[in-house]
Amino acid sequence: MEKQAIYELYGSPDSANLVVRMALEVLHQPYRYHAVDRSIQAHKSETYRQLNPQGLLPVLVDPDQDAPLFETAAILLHMSDKHGSLGALPNGPERGRFLKWLFFLSSTLQSDLRVSFRPHVYVTDKAGQSELVSTLGGRVNEHFALLNAEIEKQQGSFLLGYEVSVLDLLLAACARWAVLYTHGEAAKIDHLSALQEMLRTVEVMPEVAKAAELECLGPTPFTAPRVPDVPGVTD
Repeated sequence: MEKQAIYELYGSPDSANLVVRMALEVLHQPYRYHAVDRSIQAHKSETYRQLNPQGLLPVLVDPDQDAPLFETAAILLHMSDKHGSLGALPNGPERGRFLKWLFFLSSTLQSDLRVSFRPHVYVTDKAGQSELVSTLGGRVNEHFALLNAEIEKQQGSFLLGYEVSVLDLLLAACARWAVLYTHGEAAKIDHLSALQEMLRTVEVMPEVAKAAELECLGPTPFTAPRVPDVPGVTD
């Protein structure tokens, strides 16, 4: 019997590797986790930059690929296509919908969140930082409302309908981070009933619960999130 290849996942607590870890668990794929301590800037080290020259998390090493994968959406798309699950078939009727929401989540929602977590990186003066965070807060709330409306349009509880996909895993993580880590007001998502139902459904999946436990996120990582009490967490 051919030995199953093992993925190598590099990450730190409650970073974007959370989404990749959830996907690996749901896909029942074996992997080794390599903790990268952001509290000592390990992600900026020369060794780590050989995996991702940007010094960003996560990185996934697939032994079947000729280079490490980075960029969360790229990793999720690769995994869903490779394993034929948690996505949409390349020639299937849902493919366009799957791709547009994957890149919306990554390029629009997650990008706005990243800036709101660290406004001082983008604007130097305090007044400008406050204005930036306020503007982004409004945008983020609009993004979540749009995604809530899309879930409401589906027959099931997820962005693609009845079956969970990497879209829902990424959205759940973004909802968590938007409540915990923005420098302005937490995102206003409690009233978004379709989104909240999706978060509850994803949260109790055994594979997701295992990933959350490994990331030290507690039993309610999406419906009642808390910051994990471990080093190297997003500031």
